[in-house]
Amino acid sequence: MGKFYYNDEQDSYDAIVVGTGISGGWAAKELCENGLKTLVLERGRMVEHINDYTTAHKDPWDFPNGGQPTKEMLNKQEKQNRTGYTTNAASAQWFVNDLEHPYNETKRFDWMRGYHVGGRSLQWGRHSYRFSEIDFTANANEGIAVDWPVRYKDIAPWYDKVESYIGVTGEKLGLPQLPDGQFEPMMELNCLEQHVRDKVAENFNDRIITGGRVAHINSDKYFEGRLRCQFRDRCIRGCPFGAYFSSLSSTLPAAERTGNMTLRPDSIVHEVIYDPNTKRATGVKVIDRLTKESFEFKAKVIFLCASAIASTSILMQSKSDRFPNGMGNDSDQLGRNIMDHHLGVGASGKFDGFDDQYYKGRKPGGIYLPRFRNLGGATNRKDYKRGFGYQGGASRGNWDDTVAEMTFGKDLKEAILKPGTWTFGIGGFGEVLPYQDNRMTLDYDRLDSWGLPTVTFDAEFKENEWAMRKDMKASAVEMLEKAGLRDVEPFDDPGALGLGIHEMGTARMGKNRKTSVLNGHNQIHDVPNVYVTDGAFMTSGSCVNPSLTYMAFTARAANHAAKELKKGNI
Repeated sequence: MGKFYYNDEQDSYDAIVVGTGISGGWAAKELCENGLKTLVLERGRMVEHINDYTTAHKDPWDFPNGGQPTKEMLNKQEKQNRTGYTTNAASAQWFVNDLEHPYNETKRFDWMRGYHVGGRSLQWGRHSYRFSEIDFTANANEGIAVDWPVRYKDIAPWYDKVESYIGVTGEKLGLPQLPDGQFEPMMELNCLEQHVRDKVAENFNDRIITGGRVAHINSDKYFEGRLRCQFRDRCIRGCPFGAYFSSLSSTLPAAERTGNMTLRPDSIVHEVIYDPNTKRATGVKVIDRLTKESFEFKAKVIFLCASAIASTSILMQSKSDRFPNGMGNDSDQLGRNIMDHHLGVGASGKFDGFDDQYYKGRKPGGIYLPRFRNLGGATNRKDYKRGFGYQGGASRGNWDDTVAEMTFGKDLKEAILKPGTWTFGIGGFGEVLPYQDNRMTLDYDRLDSWGLPTVTFDAEFKENEWAMRKDMKASAVEMLEKAGLRDVEPFDDPGALGLGIHEMGTARMGKNRKTSVLNGHNQIHDVPNVYVTDGAFMTSGSCVNPSLTYMAFTARAANHAAKELKKGNI
């Protein structure tokens, strides 16, 4: 992707997209390919694909202290460092400085942010699973929150479109709770993963282990400007091969090729402008990150794709006589129903055998075990609703064994040269229900460096999640023991909401404007030329990683917007 140029003398466009990550990239691509002159605004710095992946080819010895964080780094990312994701020298550049971008916690919330062109599409875990009809009907069937205004059949063709474009590895399983898609070849299981797969299938008739469905090219099929995965597992540094999907390597260049995109980095959007006469939005207000100058840009349609918390913050700040509590907030649902996935619970064990076998490369995705609870009949539980899946994998260690054995001389040399014991572990990803009192608010007494209010989180896991975790741990132990592993150890470190990096639900869609913010096409009920297509729109969270669903809904909404504009409806 080349450099982009913008001209502040031009202030009017057909469309504005706020955010350049997973959702923003898809909005830009689809709007531009539909012929709309589109301004894409990113609050962070410019990043160029390949050129700015400065650590992509470095080895541990190329970093001071072997890449371990210094005290200075830890102080700058104190909250984010609670997660363990952010302060390695190889990837710290993709996460914001907590001191420069503060937020507040009534209850602990682990909010990881990447402010740069490409957003968190450069950092995501890349697991890509479809929601099922079970997910889209769960709220209605159980009387939880509000019903989704769409069903699986509405989104299925958009899943097809997105998967075919980004490249998702996987195998077809025919499971109703995990619909099949358009797949690249599955990344092969190693010998122990295959062994555990066989043993789980032998002992449990409702469970199957498969390869993780990850957004990586794993074939020689042509993808514009992207190559197949090199199995380096340095994805979080930025992939110079474009093997994993990111907006920086894929959708933004596609938008650029149309000649219809203008990209302006360092542009902090803080308000959508409302015209009470037309009952439409007319544009956005922007503060330049570097100069702190204020700008206004106009457009016929606006897509908020800044991430769930950021997009909702913009709507909350978009106050007017018509919307005194924030744009689209007649329902008082703006900022409520924060969801994520709860994780950090499962089990691991050691395996005796396969001493003569190893594996080649470092594949970026392990195994996946789809949901098997509360699907009807004997799978139903009385102690909690919804369900969970597992991610994990098998590997051979070596360094831990050499230390533990404390050998010397010849024995130490032989131990280092030989691969260590096979180990296998799985960790659960569970659904978090939408609760109205799990919410975010804005604090106008604590302003950031640009004079904007900071976010306060007041959200927590509740009884349903805690009950589910007991089953997640016990089921993991049971499966590994029946698969023949020894020294099986459970673990349960719940952390807090935010740890899954799947913030969802703060501007949910629904059928009724009195109980939701958005309609079934991601439009604000009473401001139809404003679309929200990041995690904010989610009505429930399922137990699968949500980014594929964001992309499918975004592509659908952008094409809807282009048609509605041409019809003169918005």
